[in-house]
Amino acid sequence: MTEQHQDHLQERITILGDLDAASFIPWIQRHAAKLGLSQAISRTSADRIELEVEGPAELIDMMEMGCSLGPIDVWVEAIERTPIGSNAS
Repeated sequence: MTEQHQDHLQERITILGDLDAASFIPWIQRHAAKLGLSQAISRTSADRIELEVEGPAELIDMMEMGCSLGPIDVWVEAIERTPIGSNAS
C-alpha cells in the first residue's frame, strides 16, 4: 500500500437540499461506519447538514457519493467539501 493511500484527510461536508434530518443523520452515521470513517455531525436543519469526516481520500469520495444518492426520503441538491486543518491548501 502506498503512502498516499495511508494518508488520512479531514474534511467538512455540507449537504444541501430537502433533507429529513431525523432519518438522514442515522443513515449518514451508518454509512460512515461501514466505510471506516470517523465522523461528527456539527449542524442539522431541514435544508442543511454539516459533518466533519476523517479518513482516506478515496473513502471520503465514497461517502460523498453515498450521501448524494442518500435514502429515498431526502433530496440532495448539492454537496460542498472543505479541507480542515493541515491538509487545507
